[in-house]
Amino acid sequence: MISGLHTIVYAQDAARAREFLRDVLGLGWVDAGDGWLVFAAPPTEVAVHPTDAASSGRAELYLMCDDVTATVAALTSKGVEFTSPVADRGWGLVTSLRVPGAGEIGLYEPRHPTAL
Repeated sequence: MISGLHTIVYAQDAARAREFLRDVLGLGWVDAGDGWLVFAAPPTEVAVHPTDAASSGRAELYLMCDDVTATVAALTSKGVEFTSPVADRGWGLVTSLRVPGAGEIGLYEPRHPTAL
């Protein structure tokens, strides 16, 4: 029934955000036409968290990694700006990084069983 998951990142500067995903994070991509890049995502899982009515339906994007310390170091060497220090949340080690032209996304090393 479900064949995939398509995530949309809204960006004030889509070209810069696309360059970041392609050139810095190294995600595979296809040109859907006229330079509209669609990126391949790594294996994905979806979690549903309880919240109040005001934020119900809101979604967040987190990249997952096996070693957050090594990943932060590798991305920092490529000029990636991290907007928060790595924090231990119990369920994982979490930080945030800036996507040029598109705000911030999370990065975390899960410490819980994953669906992957």
